[in-house]
Amino acid sequence: MSSIQQDWPEPIVRVQSLSDSGLYAIPDRYVKPPGDRPSLVSSAADVDIPIINLGGVHSEVDSVRANTISQINEASRDWGFFQVVNHGVSPELMDRAREVWREFFHSPMEVKQKHANSPRTYEGYGSRLGVEKGAILDWNDYYFLHYLPCSLKDYNKWPLLPSDCREVIDEYGKQLAILAGKLMKVLSVNLGLSEEYLQNALGGENVGACLRVNFYPKCPQPDLTLGLSSHSDPGGMTLLLPDNHVPGLQVRKDGNWITVKPARHAFIVNIGDQIQVLSNAIYKSVEHRVIVNPSAERVSLAFFYNPKSDIPIEPAKDLVTPERPALYQPMTFDEYRLFIRLRGPRGKSQVESLKSPS
Repeated sequence: MSSIQQDWPEPIVRVQSLSDSGLYAIPDRYVKPPGDRPSLVSSAADVDIPIINLGGVHSEVDSVRANTISQINEASRDWGFFQVVNHGVSPELMDRAREVWREFFHSPMEVKQKHANSPRTYEGYGSRLGVEKGAILDWNDYYFLHYLPCSLKDYNKWPLLPSDCREVIDEYGKQLAILAGKLMKVLSVNLGLSEEYLQNALGGENVGACLRVNFYPKCPQPDLTLGLSSHSDPGGMTLLLPDNHVPGLQVRKDGNWITVKPARHAFIVNIGDQIQVLSNAIYKSVEHRVIVNPSAERVSLAFFYNPKSDIPIEPAKDLVTPERPALYQPMTFDEYRLFIRLRGPRGKSQVESLKSPS
């Protein structure tokens, strides 16, 4: 990643500071072009992503287990998104993980600034993606950190406050890595591959994982901006812990933007670009974005389960046939991540541009 510049192209402004200043109009830097502005009302209010009881995967009743696995397959093909309940992660841990980060973002600015990040790794406290000078920015601050492989985990880059922050993050990452591994097995079987195929393709025990905590402050003009621009996730799979009070995630489905209604103590799971490549586009990553709120802040935790950075990712050989040739050339996750970071969020254009010439 050495070709990424060492610092941001212009001074960083913390969105939370803008929000706290009481301004009535957002700066021009955050105003999206008219075609990218959000609809604050879901265009299909009675539609939502599937909710799946993951406990059925381990049921001793064959029909229950088969039905649950089938639900995951259909959701992965039709939506690229689904929620899971009864997933094995402690509800108390989920609540505390969200709250330690809320406490961090409400810490004094001098405390947060000690963790300010740079474009070189993005690790730490940040307020923008992409390094294009003069770019239209999103209405959010965030904290990004590495969890796996262990060689990249650096506790010194994790917040010290609240006092139990590092302990909570560590346990949270441990439980989510286990959950992601379970889901990888189900996706592999549903694709007709060996149970361990996707996990091994991502690097086996050397898989990557990182956490991005999103803080979306109150916004006086939520109809003009976005908390996070439309994009598909570049990695393998994302497990999102949403805010339990304030919805904000929108998923693109059949040309409409659907506002997800988070279920209590559920994780929102979505397919990333790397699984789209590995599945030869049987499973597809899906555009999503985040809207902001005029009267409430929002905190969410996105856990990204990713390939080992130097493994070439390409369609599984068993999913390539004369009728369905390989849609993608091999590319390492490091190469793809660099490609993304230089360009910033751009809908589905990133992964679609990788398709092999027909």
